[in-house]
Amino acid sequence: MKTVSPELRRGMSGGPLVLGLLGLAAGLAAFAVWFQWNQTRRCLAFFGPAVATRIQEARRVELWGHLRDRPDGRGLEANQRLDLSSARGLVHLRRGLVEDANYAWTQPSGSRDPDLWDVALAFFDRGSESPTAILAFDLDESDPAVTVVGQPGHVKLGRLAGGLRRWLAAVGGEPPGGPDHR
Repeated sequence: MKTVSPELRRGMSGGPLVLGLLGLAAGLAAFAVWFQWNQTRRCLAFFGPAVATRIQEARRVELWGHLRDRPDGRGLEANQRLDLSSARGLVHLRRGLVEDANYAWTQPSGSRDPDLWDVALAFFDRGSESPTAILAFDLDESDPAVTVVGQPGHVKLGRLAGGLRRWLAAVGGEPPGGPDHR
């Protein structure tokens, strides 16, 4: 039986390799966190962390059409509601809603008339009968936008607009009369 000399055994130590791999893993993890933050920082500022979390994690998602202001002035109501919780492509839409690149981050000009909002996505927590977040969309071809119901401001949809219109048509949620029904 051969014995390995102590000098050779020291050269075979995996300690530096393991430390190097751990350092590489920590560096890549830090990059991933920074990259994710950089892709979503404007959306987090606009939506707020609570709404962004609900967009990603809500158990039930409904599409609302025929929107109107509630009589008590607190939010929106809808005559038409469609449960999209298991709709094909919802996972991708949720992700797209919180990515900065999908919006045109220009300063919006003033507030929008509440009657201009075509459809809304309502996000419900488990067991909740009331939505915990509602995003209202103006799907006008020339100036599409989104707002968080109950929060001031809106943002232009940018490249998200076309995909959202196609997705709504695919799931059967096209606004009555199409996106330009006004």
